[in-house]
Amino acid sequence: MNDLPFWKSKTLAEMTVTEWESLCDGCGLCCLNKIEEWDSGDIYFTSVSCKLLDGESCRCSSYENRWDFVPDCVQLTKENVPDIAWLPPTCGYRLVNEGRDLYWWHPLVSGDPETVHAAGISARGRAINENEIDLDDLEDYVVDWPLTVGEEKDDEDA
Repeated sequence: MNDLPFWKSKTLAEMTVTEWESLCDGCGLCCLNKIEEWDSGDIYFTSVSCKLLDGESCRCSSYENRWDFVPDCVQLTKENVPDIAWLPPTCGYRLVNEGRDLYWWHPLVSGDPETVHAAGISARGRAINENEIDLDDLEDYVVDWPLTVGEEKDDEDA
């Protein structure tokens, strides 16, 4: 009998829909607006969230109908996760795809959806909704913290 949790014993392709959805830690980082540099293709995160991101829960406020409001919303799939370079380094989908374990604060590990926020990994309290700014000024909101969250914790554990 296999006593390993599903994220350690299955590939992304082998997961059920429920297992797949539970890999989302609720950090909200993938819902931050990004800027792509035309010449290099480099992607830069901003502290500006999608208009549908609930700033407190860091979850989509209209997940099932999000394409009605945000037609270019990127849906993570078992097929495209390996190709999405902008996934934050702490993303459960990215970690499992790379054969790595989930962090202690992930709700599947901790049993508590609040630990991602308590650990300082999420966008809670750091993002501004895109409806509150002039999107022509998006470059003024470029930040690097979505790519560095958790590094302090990793340094402490080392």
